[in-house]
Amino acid sequence: MSKEDLKTKVGHGLAKGLGIQVAYRDPLNANQDAITRGESTFSAGTMETYSYLEPEPTSYEWIKEHTPSLRALGFYVYSLFPFLSWITRYNWQWFIGDLVAGITVGCVVIPQGMAYAKLAELDVQFGLYSSFMGVLIYWFFATSKDITIGPVAVLSTVVGSVVLKAKEIEPDIEGHIIASAMAILCGAIVCFLGLARLGFIVDFIPLPAISAFMTGSALNIIAGQVKSLLGQTADFSTRGATYEVIIGTLKYLPSAKIDAAMGVSALVMLYIIRFACSYGAKKYPQRAKMFFFAATLRTVFVILFYTMISAAVNLHRKDDPLFQVIGQVPRGFQNAAVPVINTRIIKAFANQLPAAVIVLLIEHIAISKSFGRVNNYTIDPSQEMVAIGVSNLLGPFLGAYPATGSFSRTAIKSKAGVRTPLAGCITAVLVLIAIYALTAVFFYIPKSSLAGVIIHAVGDLITPPNTVYQFWRVSPLDVIIFFVGVLVSVFATIEDGIYCTICISAAVLLFRVAKARGQFMGRVTIHSVIGDHLVDEQGKYGPVNNRSSEDQDQLHRSIFLPISHNDGSNPEVNVEQPFPGIFIYRFSEGFNYPNANHYTDNLVRNIFSQTRRTNPFAYSRPGDRPWNDPGPRKGNVAEEEKYLPLLRAVILDFSSVNNVDVTSIQNLIDVRNQLDMYAAPERVQWHFAHINNRWTKRGLASAGFGFPTPASDEGFHRWKPIFSVAEIEGSSSAAAHAEIVNNQQTQQINPPPSKGEDPEQGLKNSSQTTTHETTRDIEESSDGSSNSSRDDKLQKDLKSSKAYQSQNPRKVAMVQGINRPFFHIDLTSALQSALANTPENEPYNKDGGDEDA
Repeated sequence: MSKEDLKTKVGHGLAKGLGIQVAYRDPLNANQDAITRGESTFSAGTMETYSYLEPEPTSYEWIKEHTPSLRALGFYVYSLFPFLSWITRYNWQWFIGDLVAGITVGCVVIPQGMAYAKLAELDVQFGLYSSFMGVLIYWFFATSKDITIGPVAVLSTVVGSVVLKAKEIEPDIEGHIIASAMAILCGAIVCFLGLARLGFIVDFIPLPAISAFMTGSALNIIAGQVKSLLGQTADFSTRGATYEVIIGTLKYLPSAKIDAAMGVSALVMLYIIRFACSYGAKKYPQRAKMFFFAATLRTVFVILFYTMISAAVNLHRKDDPLFQVIGQVPRGFQNAAVPVINTRIIKAFANQLPAAVIVLLIEHIAISKSFGRVNNYTIDPSQEMVAIGVSNLLGPFLGAYPATGSFSRTAIKSKAGVRTPLAGCITAVLVLIAIYALTAVFFYIPKSSLAGVIIHAVGDLITPPNTVYQFWRVSPLDVIIFFVGVLVSVFATIEDGIYCTICISAAVLLFRVAKARGQFMGRVTIHSVIGDHLVDEQGKYGPVNNRSSEDQDQLHRSIFLPISHNDGSNPEVNVEQPFPGIFIYRFSEGFNYPNANHYTDNLVRNIFSQTRRTNPFAYSRPGDRPWNDPGPRKGNVAEEEKYLPLLRAVILDFSSVNNVDVTSIQNLIDVRNQLDMYAAPERVQWHFAHINNRWTKRGLASAGFGFPTPASDEGFHRWKPIFSVAEIEGSSSAAAHAEIVNNQQTQQINPPPSKGEDPEQGLKNSSQTTTHETTRDIEESSDGSSNSSRDDKLQKDLKSSKAYQSQNPRKVAMVQGINRPFFHIDLTSALQSALANTPENEPYNKDGGDEDA
């Protein structure tokens, strides 16, 4: 006894002892007798030569597929450091591109980092710390060359809200300690998600939700910065709801000071430089690069310009400046230390942690994916999570607060011609110089001008009207989600806007899945017409010029369209029911527990409305009928049902189904039992097409699907299995390719045959894939026929099939397993099998119903 046989025997013995039925829901006990299963009687004698038995996947295979090998583990470790794949090929040309891009971004990140630190309710030096650590660490783990890690407006606003609330709860804890602890926890969570390769979770946040979040956040930031822009001295909060901040700003507008001149003029100058550079680039394309760098450095120019004005005005009045300035900025990393994390600190921001993680993720992943598509490379979301996670884990040791990818700086970096992620090191050097050498200059930066820089930067985050219109053209429901997110962000908080849009998007997704409506398909014969000139004025098409009758026949084929025409097909095209009593049903959104009932309810309802019960006198007395099917009066068949066909077969199109579960399979079993009662004493045959997953086949087969159901307790009387076979030496095989090459070489030596000669047909007359019909009489007990008689019958069928009537016959093989004859390769073969097994003694009357009804 072999090892496998021993395992099988032990397993079956154990199953018997535990009362487990191995042939689960198999009405024929298929595992005991492959012949009475009805798969095909010739499989026993000619299996090795002609047929193919499709093996079912095993639990061991599933475990093996999902258990990483040593090689996979090694590749996983290697993938954690993507720079290893390109660092050894680094060259001077790449370095020049990185140098230009790194310096350009460094000039932008310094003023932006200080400005965003004010949004986080922290001193400006913490923005520089975050900028330095982000660009320095990221390149080790990066899969994007364009992204720039550092302080961003939206995340800084979330951190600012956390810092303010934490001060109310724990007033003795400094804000930067809270921010550093928050960065550690956010980094740990995101890094874990990346190491576990769960980057796909970001895909559950749709684009309208991200756009709504960015737009609402931008409006909130702009409204909160107007007070600093105008230098208003009135005491009103800028951290409340956006509409409250706008009302407070307008209410206390008279309290504006001379700071407004520095702030508003700086904002106007930023837009003027931007528009002038954009106009210049269009008018003088040959100088577009120069205008790009001028537009990129406009923030640096404006900050330096107004810093010079402030220094000239306030040089001798440091204690009482004419307008508000940033003030003293410490030199170096004065707050470098081990971050403090304890329960007191965590409780201070625990409720804001989910929002911070979501913001950190969606900003970075959305930006990196976008620029990856623009620059023709693919990012790994999971690895990007590792990168930003590690950056936020290490940054707080130098005093950094939560940082993520910046849209504006990433766009600048991309346009500056960055070549590799190593450009971040150049930016880090520039930030380091600023931290140690330029702190004295930072003292005179006007706060109002810095507010103008923030407003100008976040203005690009607002979704333009044209983009919203495109959303409407694609999906009006997504526009509703967008506006709901914006309104919630404006009238509540940014965090509520995030949660609201994500929840609504998830609810819409679940609703679409749960309420997915299948389609009943019909057959249409179409004709391929080459050229408009082949169609005359009456809409008729003529013969194709210079084509043989055989080629013209190949232009005619059958396709399947929804009978309701809800796919947009021409309503004038008559989509025919495949055959009276045969229904083709296509799933649209998968087939799992959320939508199983909805699918099958629609299926059963339509079948009942378009067919009649096989035996209208199944209930001898009116009292035997169920309450929900009282039937016609006095036992007569309803007049409108006399012309309805009987239910014969159901064909399910699984092209959109990748997985099934216990609930959906059980639901399908219940429907099968329900329809069998409806069609009694006959049985409804279930055919399946386009099954793309072996585990789906296993699940269906375990429930008794995939092979015919016996018509009665007497077993099978007669049925016709139809299998799809393909040439293993056909025109797409390696042998055929070699033959074509050989023929071409021969033709180069020998001239082609003359017109009167009969050339070899070769591959021209071969059929690539065909359907072969084999008829068998199958009884419950063995008919006593020998294997040799079945082989003779098979040979006769093969020789009589048109698929093999070729001057150059080739070997064929079955495309799918002979052990599951009702699992078909396509709808055509499924319909052929259903038609072949329709009783021939009940012809259909075109005027309605069966002729013998």
